[in-house]
Parts: sequence; structure tokens; C-alpha cells
Amino acid sequence: MAPPPTAVESSINFEGHPTIKSNQDPLVQQLSLKEDTVIRHNAPPPTLYEDGLLEKGTTISSTGALMAYSGKKTGRSPKDKRIVDEETSTQNVWWGPVNKQVDELTWKISRSRALDYLRTRDKLFVVDAFAGWDPRYRLKIRIICARAYHALFMTNMLIRPTPEELENFGEPDFTIYNAGQFPANVFTKGMSSSTSVEINFKDMEMVILGTEYAGEMKKGIFTLLFYIMPIKYKILTLHSSCNQGVDNGDITLFFGLSGTGKTTLSADPHRKLIGDDEHCWSDNGVFNIEGGCYAKCLDLSAEKEPEIFNSIKFGSILENVVYDPVTKVVDYEDSSITENTRCAYPIDFIPSAKIPCLADTHPSNIILLTCDASGVLPPVSKLTNAQVMYHFISGYTSKMAGTEEGVTEPQATFSACFGQPFLVLHPMKYAQQLSDKISQHKANAWLLNTGWVGSSAARGGKRCSLKYTRAILDAIHSGELSKVEYETFPVFNLNVPTSCPGVPSEILNPTKAWTEGVDSFNKEIKSLAGKFAENFKTYADQATAEVRAAGPEA
Repeated sequence: MAPPPTAVESSINFEGHPTIKSNQDPLVQQLSLKEDTVIRHNAPPPTLYEDGLLEKGTTISSTGALMAYSGKKTGRSPKDKRIVDEETSTQNVWWGPVNKQVDELTWKISRSRALDYLRTRDKLFVVDAFAGWDPRYRLKIRIICARAYHALFMTNMLIRPTPEELENFGEPDFTIYNAGQFPANVFTKGMSSSTSVEINFKDMEMVILGTEYAGEMKKGIFTLLFYIMPIKYKILTLHSSCNQGVDNGDITLFFGLSGTGKTTLSADPHRKLIGDDEHCWSDNGVFNIEGGCYAKCLDLSAEKEPEIFNSIKFGSILENVVYDPVTKVVDYEDSSITENTRCAYPIDFIPSAKIPCLADTHPSNIILLTCDASGVLPPVSKLTNAQVMYHFISGYTSKMAGTEEGVTEPQATFSACFGQPFLVLHPMKYAQQLSDKISQHKANAWLLNTGWVGSSAARGGKRCSLKYTRAILDAIHSGELSKVEYETFPVFNLNVPTSCPGVPSEILNPTKAWTEGVDSFNKEIKSLAGKFAENFKTYADQATAEVRAAGPEA
């Protein structure tokens, strides 16, 4: 029989990682913990599995993943995200619906509330790890939480330090206090619900109350980098996937909202995956922010996405999935809990991952992905610099039926810089940085439509074949698409190729592929152009005349 735990228990060593061993530890004193509090510090997955299985509803899948539930919140709560209004950052923050202000008194109340809750726990988890694969710019992140599920999630999603790096970790650059099981005080100034996710750039801390959804931690760090990297290092933070050619080492960035193919297209058997979601573009090249992947699992199969499917094994976490209670086999088609079922796993679970996840070269191609359900945008267009800025700021795609409650037919949606919920500065600042880097490094930029051709989704059109989309990408990467003839596509004034290897020429220009007559096409394209123009009004005052002119003729 094992001896009872000491006041601060030393977890099983994982590759020599140390643990907090004494109540005299500075962290223990800083938190003013109870004498009998057990702390797991950078605990290995087996230990976190043991602790996780004590949490309600947590079990192990048939493939060895830890299955956990995030409670009532099964997705992010963007309306409850708040930035502390303080003197060091207030002039830089893009205040408004994305970044809601909270005053410093409210912050102190929320922080105190979170710490008071954490102090009541018999067991706490501490994860020290890095954000950013480039050691010149990486940030030291500390997470303090009360659920093993949250600790394993962040162990997977951040870059795990070596034993030597952990021994010399020192004070963190940014700390997250995750007290998500405990509600925010709804009577505090500025609170709209019992959930609050607050970030303080002066104190370099984040507090989570009223939501146990693990993705809040991941995206809180992403928000931090959208502020710190441009302000402190003049580095561009991007919501993108990234891969690198095996033969010539060329880099491609993929931008796109949910459902556009960002993850699918970056997972190319002929290219190395640098990352699937969050990157920075510095003067030295591109580096992944994360040490793991957070993949959607709805309708996941070994046939469609084998690399993701095979990554769901011991050490990974499945979130809010439905499974057979006897066999523990997951039903990936069941969305009765949420359509936002997810799996978090270390990026080295992906065989094609490039470790370390960075490149000392600059992107050759920038791909802006959209899934246009109206069927009027070309499958591929070559963008001018001004058009890149316009479409990057617009961040257009079609939200498909079933993606959110109440969405019963395709809807046009816009998200600035393809990541509006995480932006801290005005979108034009990121767009200008991207434009400058494209010009400096002579990268080609493309608008790739993975949506419908021939007609709209509502009228029975067909989605562009993945085979054709991959053929277009292959032609981009080989350089062949830059050598063909182009023609001007009306209203949007896009440069459209007249031919592409492996792709029927008749689908390249929607005016020729449309099956329902000229009047129908003109009505549809004018409608979409009007939506672009209406959306861009929010950003027009800070855009140059050239960028404003790069939009469609509404």
C-alpha cells in the first residue's frame, strides 16, 4: 500500500520534471494555500489520468484518450471576454464589441474571487510551459487550475519544457488562474452573466470564472500574443495554419474560418505541418505558438482525416463526446451534447509534424480561404496587395446550417483577420503588417474558394471537389498557376486564371459555370458585394483609398 500523500505531494517524475516539494515554495506562499493542499506541478499524463478519473463524468475511451466534460459551457463565451482598462494598454486596445472594458476594481474583485476559490481546493494543478517555438520570443506561461482535465489540456496545447528548462523556469511571463467551476459575481460592475474571462496586460494575468471550457485558456494566450507580439517585438500574430514543402522548403500560410478547409488543406502528405491554428511571422521566419492541436471531432473518421483520428490515443483529451457506456467507443457523429466536440493532443502525435515547429524562411504563398455558399466567387483568384488587405480585414465565409443554434440555411459571415474574437489592436494594424511582409518577401497571395460552383447551396449547387481544390494548391506550390493567363472577374475585379492543371477550365470563372442564367448570377453577385461593402464600413475610416477601392463594386 502506498503511503499517504504529504502536504505538497511530489508527482511521479516525467522525464525528470521536478514538482513542488515544500510548503515553503514561493508559489505555495504566494497563493496562501491550506497546509494540506496537494499540488501537482507539471504532472505527467499518467498522474493526470489518475486524478482526472476522480472527476465526475470522466473516463477513458476505447483508444486510450481521457474523455472529459466541460459542464454547461461547451464552447467559448466571447460576450464574456473582458480586457482590463489600464494606463499601459488602453490607447492600443481596439475597444468595442470584441474587447469589452472592465475597470481595475472589478478585475481585483474577480481575481480575488478566483484565488479564494482555488485556496479552498484540496488539490491544485500547476502547469509551467512555453508559448512560441522560437526561443527568442517565447513566453513563459503558468496555469493554476483545479481540474486535472484542464492541466492535461494545457500540457498538450503548450510547448513542454525540458527538465533543464523547467528547473530554471523562474517567474512566468503570464499566469492564468482558472477557477471556472466558480461563478463570477453578477453584481460586480460590467458583469453580464456569471461567466467572466478577464485579461490584464499590465499585470500579465488572466482570470477565468463561470466556465470550464478548456479552450478559454488556449484562446486567452492567443489574445495575449495578438497584443504582445506586435507591440513589443513588431511581430505579426496570425490565426492560420502553416506547412512547408518537403523538397524546396517553401512555406504556405492558410487563413480561414471554421469549415473553409484550413486544417484539411494544410495536412498535405507532401508537406510538413508546422501548425494547424496559431502562428507568428517574425523577421526570422514563421513559428507555431502552440505545442499541440485542438481538432474538431464531429463526423471524424479514419478515412477522412487519418492523422487526427490516429492521434486520439493515450495522452490526448476528448471533450464533450458521446460514447458507448460499455465499450467506450466514441460516436463521432453524435452531436447531442454539442457540435463542438474536440480533441487536444501534442503536435508530435501527427507523423508529418515538423519538430521544432518553426521555419527560418518566409512564406512564399498566402492563402485566404473562404467557403462561399452563394456560388459566385471563383475557386481561385490571384490577389493584389490592396486586395489582400481588403479580404484579410473582411474575413468572409458562409456559416453553414447546423454550425450554430438557429442557423437553418447558409449565412454570410465576416470575421476581421479571420480571427476577430482574439484581436486586441485595430484590424487595420494587422492587415498593414501582413501587407508589408508580403511586399518585403515577395510572397504570392491567393483567394481560394472551397465553396459552391455553378449555383448556390440553397439552389442545389455542388461544392467544389476537394480533388480540384488540391490540384489548385499543387499548381500554386509548383509555381505553374503563376504562369498561366488571367482574366478579370466582374464586380469583385479579381484576377482569375483561365486554366489550371487538373481542373476543368469551365469551373474557374463562375460567370461561365453558372447554370441558372445571367440575371440570376448578377442578382447573387450584387447581393454578396453589398454584404461586403456593408461589413467594411466598420473599418473604412482607417483604410487607405487604395484598400477601399480593392473591394467589390456594390
